[in-house]
Amino acid sequence: MDNTEKLLQEITEANGVSGYENEVRKLMTRELKKYTNEVQYDKLGSVMGVKKGKAADTRVMVVGHMDEIGFMVKEITKDGYIKFLPLGGWWGHVALAQRMRIITSKGPVLGVTGSKPPHTLLEDERKKVLEIKDMFIDVGVQAKFDVARKLGIRVGDPIIPDSNFTILGNNKMYMSKAFDNRVACAIVIDVLKGLKGSSHPNTVLGAASVQEEVGCRGAATLAHIGEPDVCIVCDTGIALDMPPDNFEKAERLGNGAAILVFDATMVPNLKLRDFVIRTAESKRIPYHLTTMERGGTDGSRIHISRMGVPSIVIGPPVRYIHSHNGILYRGDYDNTVKLITEVIKKLDKKTVKTFTED
Repeated sequence: MDNTEKLLQEITEANGVSGYENEVRKLMTRELKKYTNEVQYDKLGSVMGVKKGKAADTRVMVVGHMDEIGFMVKEITKDGYIKFLPLGGWWGHVALAQRMRIITSKGPVLGVTGSKPPHTLLEDERKKVLEIKDMFIDVGVQAKFDVARKLGIRVGDPIIPDSNFTILGNNKMYMSKAFDNRVACAIVIDVLKGLKGSSHPNTVLGAASVQEEVGCRGAATLAHIGEPDVCIVCDTGIALDMPPDNFEKAERLGNGAAILVFDATMVPNLKLRDFVIRTAESKRIPYHLTTMERGGTDGSRIHISRMGVPSIVIGPPVRYIHSHNGILYRGDYDNTVKLITEVIKKLDKKTVKTFTED
């Protein structure tokens, strides 16, 4: 494994659902200290490294969110089954029959989301998507076994999809939980690493936010402490290169960095958007344009902070986000790092002013 693969393994296998990002924050703090001059924190749990360049008054933020989707213990039944609530957007189909890891005061406890065998399903049950509220986790319950006392499980404990980082048979393809959005946290680190020792006409704010999946809450507090003049939000694109669409869509693995031109919460600054596209084309960095009609990113909060912040979303496409296992292509990761790095190198004070002045 090379250094990027090791970083992706460590950062995706870390436990960190929304509101419980401490394990990931420690990892990010460790890495940010290597490549920035100062590390700052808000009071919600987000972290930001400040890398000084030629200008202190041109502040460029590049941010990824630390939290992954997961669950929280809602109730322990009298029989010892775990009822749970979602942290982030889940579709019921992808949660059934999956291994789960409950993080307790006594350590992690493994379990599985219970599901009926097909032999016992009635015809109308086969057609329904079971709602999260009707699901449960079986941690090995048995009569007279007190799971709360013996395993330390209590209401409020976070629940993580149990999945490991895996390099697939095509060794440029990676599979893991939490690519949304730990892949972006890794990209932030690799961008800062690439800028170490090089000249850039600005101050770079390498940031990692909390609680994006439950309302982009950390983005609001990060924008407050960072006061960016321009923001590059790094988040995953939604790859569609699987049946029935296959390879007819631009949003496919191997098609370069995704530049988001619309989502339900933000239209990017148009001049910044065109600047990013010109940079990609002049440097011959593969990219594609994409939209997301439902959902949003940390840009939703950052672009309307203070008097407004010119913002854009860039990231690698990933298959099967918001599930136990996503699939990422290494070339898209590398091209996203290249594109964000090249954009940062060009963002001097004069250029940034053009995004908001006629």
